[in-house]
Amino acid sequence: MIVTNTPGYRHILREIWRPAALLFVWDVIVTVTYYVVPFTAPSLPLTLFGTALALFLGFRSNSAYQRWWEGRVLWGQMINASRSLARQARNYLPDEAKDLKRTIVLRQIAYVNALRCQLRRQAPDGEVLRFLSRGEADFALGRVNVANGIVDGTGRRINGACAQGWIDTIQQASMESILVDIANAQGGMERLKNMPLPSQYRFFPTIFTHLLCILLPIGLVETLGFATPLGSSIAGLMFLVVLAIGDDLVDPFANTVHDVPLTAMCRTIEIDLLQAIGDEAPEPLRPDARGVLW
Repeated sequence: MIVTNTPGYRHILREIWRPAALLFVWDVIVTVTYYVVPFTAPSLPLTLFGTALALFLGFRSNSAYQRWWEGRVLWGQMINASRSLARQARNYLPDEAKDLKRTIVLRQIAYVNALRCQLRRQAPDGEVLRFLSRGEADFALGRVNVANGIVDGTGRRINGACAQGWIDTIQQASMESILVDIANAQGGMERLKNMPLPSQYRFFPTIFTHLLCILLPIGLVETLGFATPLGSSIAGLMFLVVLAIGDDLVDPFANTVHDVPLTAMCRTIEIDLLQAIGDEAPEPLRPDARGVLW
């Protein structure tokens, strides 16, 4: 996610120079053709077309942003649930179960990192394996849903703690309710990842936006004259940018500069949970040189 107040101009240029160049070349072709073979184009239908498309693109961008924000809210719930799980493990379990306290905390750190990898369509990385023992890692990696396998193992350990008398049934139910919150948050994230916007929201705006960019210089050349390449390119680029905004936000977990910073939030959970059990914690992640927080 870009966290600087002003996006880098180099990044902006990398994203817009190709469509801007294509628009400008097409506008020059239309302008030259107009002065060689004059033609007349009606302006009213183009105006109505542009207005309708602007409304359509605005609605699509709002829908995409709602998906992005929902992804951020779900990860906020995951951070809170992780802190609560660590706190209850530390406070409920007796001193004789200190190894279990540590295991539950480390498994939760491994879990959020495994979930991060799944949402980004990546294989489990070292941040997952670093917090699991060899046997635990083999069991989790054998599951289709690795993250769910890790949290299932945590649930079994909590049940075992109750069976040994380390916690009572009320404490077990309290810790289990947190695991339910974690599972619900994961389910919401998987829904966002696996269920894209309907194809109508993706296909038709793309077609109509490119069609408008083709028609713009034809409708403006009589009014703008030699300034048509500049004016038409800027107007067309505005529509293309709004279209791109929807494409950038529709998948909040696509591992691009516009997405929810999963790596940074996993590091936040790691810091909070390790400090909860008295371990040394790493430093928070900082934005890179481009102002992007991953």
